[in-house]
Amino acid sequence: MRDHAYDTIPYRPAEMAHRYGQNVHVLADPLALTQLARLCAKGTFQPEINRLVGELYGILVRAIINAEFPRHAMAQPTRMIDVTPHGVFQGEVIDPQVRAVTVNIARAGTLPSQITYDYLNQVLDPRLVRQDHFVMARTVDEKGRVIGAAISGSKIGGDVDDSILLFPDPMGATGGSLCLAMDEYKKVAGTPRKIICAHLIVTPEYLKRVTTQHPNAVIYALRLDRGLSPEEVFNTVPGTHWDKERGLDDKQYIVPGGGGFGELMNNAYV
Repeated sequence: MRDHAYDTIPYRPAEMAHRYGQNVHVLADPLALTQLARLCAKGTFQPEINRLVGELYGILVRAIINAEFPRHAMAQPTRMIDVTPHGVFQGEVIDPQVRAVTVNIARAGTLPSQITYDYLNQVLDPRLVRQDHFVMARTVDEKGRVIGAAISGSKIGGDVDDSILLFPDPMGATGGSLCLAMDEYKKVAGTPRKIICAHLIVTPEYLKRVTTQHPNAVIYALRLDRGLSPEEVFNTVPGTHWDKERGLDDKQYIVPGGGGFGELMNNAYV
């Protein structure tokens, strides 16, 4: 005899309606939006900045694991097994035998990737979890406008065959760094089971670039910023007038955004 109530657990995170495609997920989480607004506020400084980044990535990674990671059936004896044979929980849980690789794109992605790595080690078999690293920076023209990204160093610890490959990077602004990193993994032996980008904030420009260049990538974000769009756009469902939506200023910073997170999180403004 067993209770079948937990055989299949339906889970779908609350999401904002949009028209960017089925691989884009903008969470509708009031608590996360509250803490993200605090993080982006002008009067927020260290150590509160990194504490809030950690809290927000905990929310984001939890939603991603629930929604995207495979599950399996478990039969786990509880402490009550000593007094009754019915002391066994049976139900669907996250499958721990899954390979996962989280990618640190320095600087802003260093803390989010470490948080993701530590979280995954608690849920999955730690022997199947890895963290890779890229040293990357924006490239700019003579007017300070971002024209791309460049890799100055990397440490990829092996193949990504059948793994869930995660890119935790706070600000999805232009998409240049993320697309460059994903391109690098195409040179690594093996094919990932799934590619997931995890951001605090994304722009319509970022979504356009990533969904075009890497259509199989799944994108999760806590907030969509399109603050420089024409006024008539603000009364429409996001993505309805995608070509008119704008979230980046002339120097490719997000508006309303929260400033340069690489600088803020490291208290280094060079």
